[in-house]
Amino acid sequence: QVQLVESGGGMVQVGGSLRLSCAASGRSIGDVIMRWFRQAPQEEREFVAVSYTDERTYYSESVSGRFIIFRDNDKNMVYLQMNNLKPEDTAVYYCNTDQTWGQGTQVTVSS
Repeated sequence: QVQLVESGGGMVQVGGSLRLSCAASGRSIGDVIMRWFRQAPQEEREFVAVSYTDERTYYSESVSGRFIIFRDNDKNMVYLQMNNLKPEDTAVYYCNTDQTWGQGTQVTVSS
């Protein structure tokens, strides 16, 4: 069974950038769909981005054009490059595949 560990969160000013990392262990991610979700305080967890095994990607409307999901199958890593961050991007970000979730990493965007 795969385990996921996120890192790279932190505090950044509006307009700044962060890169989140998700380290997978237990199995190769080369043949699985990988996703990022986020959950803001008092809100439900929401979809952010997905990376398919054929290199297609898809984004929520709120992050499209600003965030990029990419993977390194050799390193068993998935990344989320976040650019032009906004206060509404503040949330705990989670890496996901199938029914497995990481512990999350906090992103705070200050104005």
